[in-house]
Amino acid sequence: MKHAHSFTSLLALVSLVAGSPFQQLNTRGLRLPLERKNNQVDVESLKTHLAQVFAKYRQGFTTYEANEGHAHPLSMSSNSKTMERGSGVVPLMAQSAELWYASIDVGSPAKTFTVSIDTGSADLFLPSTACESSCDGHNRYDPSSSSTAVDLHRYFVLTYGEGEVAGEQFADKVVIGGYEAKGQTLGAAAVYSSDFSRDNFQPDGLAGFAFESISGYPAPPLFQTLVESGQLQEPVFGVKLSAAPGVSELYLGGTNTALYQQSNLSYTPVTCAGYWEVTLDQISRAGIPVGEPEASSIIDTGTTLIVTNMDSAMSYYAGIPGVLSYTSESQVLYSIPCNIIDNFAPTLTFGGHPFTVSGDTFNLGPLEEGSSDCLAGIAGAEDIDFWIVGDVFLQNVYSIFDMGGLRVGFAELA
Repeated sequence: MKHAHSFTSLLALVSLVAGSPFQQLNTRGLRLPLERKNNQVDVESLKTHLAQVFAKYRQGFTTYEANEGHAHPLSMSSNSKTMERGSGVVPLMAQSAELWYASIDVGSPAKTFTVSIDTGSADLFLPSTACESSCDGHNRYDPSSSSTAVDLHRYFVLTYGEGEVAGEQFADKVVIGGYEAKGQTLGAAAVYSSDFSRDNFQPDGLAGFAFESISGYPAPPLFQTLVESGQLQEPVFGVKLSAAPGVSELYLGGTNTALYQQSNLSYTPVTCAGYWEVTLDQISRAGIPVGEPEASSIIDTGTTLIVTNMDSAMSYYAGIPGVLSYTSESQVLYSIPCNIIDNFAPTLTFGGHPFTVSGDTFNLGPLEEGSSDCLAGIAGAEDIDFWIVGDVFLQNVYSIFDMGGLRVGFAELA
């Protein structure tokens, strides 16, 4: 039986300037270390995580409509009112089950912060020195001590779960992976909800790597600022996620070709440049197709699971011996006996190429210590007609996000 995951930190080595704690400015592609939060996966944490995911997407669709003047093609059913452009409601989530984060330097003189890397949102925020006890344990950003900080005189509120993250917007210098984003818009939070407390959210803040059309500020996201600056060799970033220590990374300005098999690299076009939305050709189990072909999907490093609608999830698990479901409000999780769960991991086909999820990543571990039933990596939810493709899949491939070519690539790992 598989033991519960112990999510150890993932550190990738990167050369920094000798004798300096800050990043040297770069003119080439650079691999950036990603770390992983140490946290136990269980039914309750995943239910909370799913609720936060759907709150993020509902807010994101509303922001897209405010920014673009029309509804997003995948807009979810919602009773919320349309948000006016510039009101500052930003879609974010605290990843309570899994979390990938990296270091950035902000301001002049530079101060180092850690941020969650989230391809399912578009904005950057940090706790500020105006934040009191709700930000305890996090490094705080002080715009008054940065000579390059500019007060934009705009407030923001991140509606999230039971609480909120709120503060002021500033523009300042941000360095990530040795690349400098001048005048980057960021939120300096004066209030952190409990979802972003140190116990629940280990990094200091969050950096969205999606498109400006879902920015709640609205302003260019960090990666878009780097692309527009002309510093990057390519308007591309590559991601490898792994539970093995020392190998997870974000690669800016290109891809790390040593990490994937170039012969089976497969691209698929972005169908709507808000999220990293692409067509999922098919999902199958043991060679048998499940659900509708040519489905819309969003590639999201900020989501732990693979998520679909209730019917598709039910179809996926149909006929598996000993399968159990755990329904809570508008979502459902599943478990499979631990001794057979690896046999039922999915295969996802993108760009005509099938990519199989390993049993190890599909199996999230036992329901509780000593249980013979293990949580499975596909969940169902109401009010969605697309797939959210999260870390359960992304740990099995090298992912390439091409902002210039508006496409996503996947390749088998080397």
